[in-house]
Amino acid sequence: MRGLVVVGVDGAESSFAAVEAAAREARARGAGLRVVHALVWPVTYTLPRPFPGGTSPLGPPPMDLSEDRLRETAGGLVAEAAGRARAVAPDVEVSHAVVTGEPLTVLEAESRAADLVVVGARGLGGFVGLLAGSTAVHLVAHGRCPVLVVREQSVADGPVVLGVDGSAEGESAVEFAFATADRRKAPLVAVHAWTTWNAPLPAPPDASAPYANPPGALAEEEETLLAEALAGCRARYPDVVVERRVVHGRTREALIDASRSAQLMVVGARGRGGFAGLLLGSVSQAVLHHAHCPVAVVRAAGARH
Repeated sequence: MRGLVVVGVDGAESSFAAVEAAAREARARGAGLRVVHALVWPVTYTLPRPFPGGTSPLGPPPMDLSEDRLRETAGGLVAEAAGRARAVAPDVEVSHAVVTGEPLTVLEAESRAADLVVVGARGLGGFVGLLAGSTAVHLVAHGRCPVLVVREQSVADGPVVLGVDGSAEGESAVEFAFATADRRKAPLVAVHAWTTWNAPLPAPPDASAPYANPPGALAEEEETLLAEALAGCRARYPDVVVERRVVHGRTREALIDASRSAQLMVVGARGRGGFAGLLLGSVSQAVLHHAHCPVAVVRAAGARH
């Protein structure tokens, strides 16, 4: 067995879709699969109707919420999820566990020993219209390995789409995307979007010349940037068919549009122009919330493929 894929399950339909996706990923990697449910204890119950003044005091639970009963229910949940995983990938070694703690804390800890953590896009209690729930977004920002966020509905084929900005922080995402496309025998579409606002000015060929751009200079620079960002991985993964796509426009719109026909979108957690201290960039967040396919977000530090 090589490596470990961890999947979080909470009983929502998107988490069962995540379990099946995680099983396929573990099979492709030759890795083991660990199904985890985070049990929050003690459980607090809030009355749905607030008292005068806007407060909602704790009320009696609507059902038996004893710890033993909750653990029994959670055990049945992870057992069902593990069964679904085995049905998808019978040859994968599957384990499951109920771990006491907040979901973010539990999954962040699990990510320390994992090569990939998989979660559903929205869990129980997710807001309508918000495609990525708070657990997914926070885990992407704080997890110690790449995180795959899965939608309930997604296309099985299509290319792996990679967002490239040429930054050092994005190199791990490039490697992850190539390795994934190679395992899946899928084509790779590398998208680089630029505008005159986010593209650096190329230096003039003559130092005495005005610092300005001749017509087409920025476009040529961005084409070169994309080619150079992919060069190393193209040599290491010669069987991956790559389409380079340079788009003059906003990055998030270009990636969301490309995700419509993709089986997977891969982006870095932060890219060119990211502010120090921010763990998740605006483009990554936009893709998490609005992409039409599963999204893998890869952080530069400690990312494993």
